[in-house]
Amino acid sequence: MSTDTLPSDPRLLMRSIIQRIATGPDLSKDISRTEAHLGTKAIIENLIDPVQVGIYFIALRMKRETMDENRGVLDAVLETTRRVTAEVDEVVDIGDPYDGYNRCLPAAPFLGPLLAELGVHVVSHGLDRVGPKYGVTVRHVLEAAGVPVNLGPQQAAARLADPALGWTYIDQAQSNPGMHNLIPLRAQIIKRQVLTTVEVLSKPIQGRKKTHFVTGYVHKPYPPVYAELARVAGFDSACIVRGVEGGVIPSLRQEGKYFHYHDMGEEIEARIDPAALGIEQPVRAVPLPGSVAAAPGEDEIVAAIDIPATARAAAEAGMLALRGEKGATYDSLVLAGSIILHHVGKAASIADAASQIRAVLDAGKAARRVR
Repeated sequence: MSTDTLPSDPRLLMRSIIQRIATGPDLSKDISRTEAHLGTKAIIENLIDPVQVGIYFIALRMKRETMDENRGVLDAVLETTRRVTAEVDEVVDIGDPYDGYNRCLPAAPFLGPLLAELGVHVVSHGLDRVGPKYGVTVRHVLEAAGVPVNLGPQQAAARLADPALGWTYIDQAQSNPGMHNLIPLRAQIIKRQVLTTVEVLSKPIQGRKKTHFVTGYVHKPYPPVYAELARVAGFDSACIVRGVEGGVIPSLRQEGKYFHYHDMGEEIEARIDPAALGIEQPVRAVPLPGSVAAAPGEDEIVAAIDIPATARAAAEAGMLALRGEKGATYDSLVLAGSIILHHVGKAASIADAASQIRAVLDAGKAARRVR
C-alpha cells in the first residue's frame, strides 16, 4: 500500500494491516515500515482494540517479521519513549533481557557500578515482569540491593551524571508508560512478540556525544537484526554478546563470541576465551542456590523459581563480588566488563581491560556506588 493512500484513522489502518498479514502461511503479505510504525504507535497509545492488538502481533510473528517491519515497530517505540540526554559525554546502554533469568543468578546488574568506577557511565533498563520467561530481572536484583528503581527520566539521568554514582537504572513504566501498559495483554498473547526484540533498543537515556548499545542473544539470526536496529536507533556503536539466557555475559567455561560495530559501520565477529583471562570455572554462569527453586514450572519456558529470594541471592552475590570476593559472580563481571571496557575504547585489549576490572573489584570501591 502506498504511503500516500494510508488511512488517517489508526483504526482503519489496523483493519487494513490485519487483512493483509493474517491470511495464512501462503497468502499473508508484508507491510511497510511506515505501516508498522503507525500501527504499533497506535497500539502503544491505546487506540486499538485489544483483540486486534493480539491478532496483529501473532500474525506478524507467524508470517515472520521482515526487517522493515522490525524497523517500523522500533520507530514507534523510539517515538513514544520519554528520552533524555544526560550531562555526560558518553553513555553505555545495557539492554539485558526484559523477561529476566530463570536458570542462573544474574550478575549483569552490577556492571553499572563496576564500570562507573572506571569512568564509564552505564544505564540499564527493564521492568518488573514480562514473558515469555517471567524470570528475575535487573529491576528485581537492583531493588533487592537497595537501588531506587522508580526514578523518572530526569532523576535517572541525574544519577548518571553524579560523580559519586555514575550509573543508573530506569524502568519501562517511567520511560514508556504506553508500552508498559501492554504487559497484561502480552501475557494473554503468550508467545514472544516483536516488542520483545525491540524494547531493549528504546534508548531512554543518551549521552551528549555518543551512546553505545550492549545487549545479548542466544539464537544465531539475531546479531545482524540487533546491529541493524541499533543503527536505526542511532547508537554510535553496538556490542551484541552471545550470552547465557540471552544476557550480556558469555559462558564462563568455554570460548564465546560477540559482534560489534563502531561509528554506525558494519558489525564484526569477535571471540573471547575465559581461560585466556584467567577464568577457570566449571559452570556456565552463577548457579541458582537450591533454596530458590520451587516446584516444576508451568511450562518448558517458565521455570518456577522464587523471584524475591533469587533477587536477594543475586544482590548478595553481586555486592560480595564488588567487594572483591572471588567466585562465579566476580568472574562474570570480569568477563562482561572486559568486553564492554575494551569496546568503548577504555582499554587497549581485552586482557588489559580484565586487569583494570580486577583491580577495581579487588579494591572494593565500586560497592560504594550501589545506593
